[in-house]
Amino acid sequence: MKHKLCAPAVLGALFACNGAAHAATGVTLYGVIDAPIEYVNRVATSAATPTSGGSRIGMPSIGGLSASRWGMRGTEDLGSGTQALFVLEGAFMPDTGALPSSGLFSRVAMVGLKKDGLGQITFGRQTTSLLDGLVNFSPLRFAATYEPGIWWMGVNYRQSNMVKYTGQFGGVQAVAHYSFGTGVPALSAGNLLANGGAGEDPAHGKDNTAYGASVMYLGDTFGAGIAYDQWNPALTPGQTAKVRKASVGGSYTNGPIKLTAGYRWNKADFPNGNTFLRDDYWWAGVNYLVTPALSLSLAYYYADVKQSAATPAARPTNPPNMQQYTFLADYNLSKRTDVYVSVGYARNGSLSFDSAATAFAFNYPSMAGQKSMVGVITGVRHIF
Repeated sequence: MKHKLCAPAVLGALFACNGAAHAATGVTLYGVIDAPIEYVNRVATSAATPTSGGSRIGMPSIGGLSASRWGMRGTEDLGSGTQALFVLEGAFMPDTGALPSSGLFSRVAMVGLKKDGLGQITFGRQTTSLLDGLVNFSPLRFAATYEPGIWWMGVNYRQSNMVKYTGQFGGVQAVAHYSFGTGVPALSAGNLLANGGAGEDPAHGKDNTAYGASVMYLGDTFGAGIAYDQWNPALTPGQTAKVRKASVGGSYTNGPIKLTAGYRWNKADFPNGNTFLRDDYWWAGVNYLVTPALSLSLAYYYADVKQSAATPAARPTNPPNMQQYTFLADYNLSKRTDVYVSVGYARNGSLSFDSAATAFAFNYPSMAGQKSMVGVITGVRHIF
C-alpha cells in the first residue's frame, strides 16, 4: 500500500545561481494505461434525457483507478543546488486511443526552477494547491471512478496561466498558486459556472483568476493537511462568479492499516450573488495491506447540500444529502502492473456524486426518481 503520493504538477524549482555550469540533463517518458470494464445500473441515457436509461455495461473512457496518461519530464542541473525542469502530460482514452478534445498536454504543461533549501517555482498549466495539500488523505488515492474527487476539489482542480510555489521543509510541504486566467471549457456542458471563458482578459483583470494555498505534513504515522482555493469564473466579461473551497484532512498509519478522514467546505455564487451550490463534504476510509501484493480499501463519502440552484434567478433548494460507499480490492502482479475490482453504492444521487456541479464528468447522470445507483468495475492498470 502506498501511503504517500505526489501530484505530477508538484515539480519545479526556485532561483538560478550565477556562474553555474551546465552539468547534466535528463528526460523521462512516463505514463499509465488503465483499461476497465464496468457495470452500472439506473443510469440515464444523458443528463438532458433523465426519463430514459437503465443498466449499462462497457469500457469507460475515464479509466478505473487512474486516468490513462502519458508525459515527458526533464531536469537540467545548473550547478550549486539549482535545477531547471519541465513537465508535459496529456490524457488519452484507453478504450479508443483517442486524445481528449481539451488538448495534447491538457493535464500538465509547465516549466520551472528549483533551489535546494528554498523550494521551487513553476509556470504553466498545473494542479491547484488544494489538490497538492489534500490528495494524500484521499481514501482511494483520488481514484478515477467511485471516488467523488471532482466534487471535492472542483472542476477547476487543474488551472492554466498559473504561477506556483512549492517548498518542502522536512515533512512539511507548503504550496501557493495564482492563475491569471483559467477556464474549463471541456466541462462547460453541465456546470453553469464551468466555462470560465478563454482565460486571461486584458479588459477585465479579475475575470477567471484563481488562487489558493495549502500546508501539509506527512510523517510515518500521522499526516495532516489544510488548504483554501478560490476561483472567479466569468461567463460574461466583467461579471465574475465566486467559487470558494476550504478543506482539511488527516491520516493515521499503523503497520498494514491506514485511516484517512477529512472535511471540505464549499460555496459557489453566481455573479449576481445568488448561490449556485453550498455544501459540506465529509469522507473517511480505511486501507488494509493483507499481503505485500493485496490491498483492501473501504471508503464512505457524504455531502450535506444546503443550497442548490439551476439558474442565477432560481430559488435555491435543499436536495437530499448524497452518500456513497466504495469497496476496492487491488492486487499487484508486479511493481508496474495491478488488477483490481471495485464496487460503489450511491444513495440520493449518482456514483462519484456526478451532477451539474461536476459537469457530469464521470458520465453517471441520474434517472428521474432514482434513489440509488450501483456500479462494479474491474480492470488492469500498467505504469510505464
